[in-house]
Amino acid sequence: MKLILAALLLLSVAARAAEPEPALIEAARKEGGVNWYSTLIVNQIVRPMSEAFEKKYSGIKVQYSRATSSDVALKIRNEARARRVQADIFDGSNTVFLLEDASLVADYKPRAAADWPQSLRDTKGHWTALNLFYWTAAVNTNAVKPEDVPKTYEDLLNPRWKGQIAWTYDLTPGGPPGFIHNVLTTMGQDKGMAYLRDFAKQEPVIIPAAQRVVLDKVVSGEYPLAVMILNYHATISQGQGAPVKWLRMEPLLQSMSLISVVKDAPHPNAARLFIEFMLSDEGQKVMADNDYLPASPRVPAKVPENKPEAGGFKVNVVSPDMARDDLPKWVAIYHELFR
Repeated sequence: MKLILAALLLLSVAARAAEPEPALIEAARKEGGVNWYSTLIVNQIVRPMSEAFEKKYSGIKVQYSRATSSDVALKIRNEARARRVQADIFDGSNTVFLLEDASLVADYKPRAAADWPQSLRDTKGHWTALNLFYWTAAVNTNAVKPEDVPKTYEDLLNPRWKGQIAWTYDLTPGGPPGFIHNVLTTMGQDKGMAYLRDFAKQEPVIIPAAQRVVLDKVVSGEYPLAVMILNYHATISQGQGAPVKWLRMEPLLQSMSLISVVKDAPHPNAARLFIEFMLSDEGQKVMADNDYLPASPRVPAKVPENKPEAGGFKVNVVSPDMARDDLPKWVAIYHELFR
């Protein structure tokens, strides 16, 4: 009992230490607004997060827009060239790297994430993880008998799956390049390349659409099996009665969406305060309540088993540095073997 009370006390102290400084709150209120360029789904999380922030910090209005990582980066670059910076903060899995070379990312180390693992925050302060993604396989439970469900990567090489496995055309760590990285990391270079050559012979079907659309094709029964889908997407569909489930095909691949401050942002204090809110336990719970997987180690997912701590599954991590430096290598292997 004493140990439990001590742990609760430490969590309470940590939460208080992470509270934004009053001076930051006052300065943010004077600015009166913040502009968020996001890659996340507006109705699912951008709007609920913005409304929760506005409720807590009255007088600060959140403006937001949504686009892909590359389009967000291009918009910020163009605005900077025109000397009319509009964005205060931005998110995305790759956005920050498209802007770092142009020196358009401000340094900021959020207090709310000060005690998070270093893998979730940049040493320079250019980014902090906002939410996590776990990539794996999924099956249509009406089309695939329980005894036939693949359990390992080797099971995907069964002749029954030739031409039956769907995956996205998206050449990011959340698509075929991430699958390639995961295989090579797990099996080693020689065995991994041999496996990938055998997997290519299975003729996986390239779907010219996002990962969610690929999963929908499994839900509809167009394909019995897909790889490189998000585990929580399958959980959402399953909860709505769809005949689908994600597979604990270990190791799953972990990537993350990152949140950053724009250099020379028009509302720099409101930008920092909004990031503090999103990374706080309160903001991360908003993330969880809206079916995203919070980055904070302290905040469980709505379905806790979708994170490895509660789900008990192993992961390989695509760190932001890997995504920046090694993606061209994975894409080259994809073009060699699968196109």
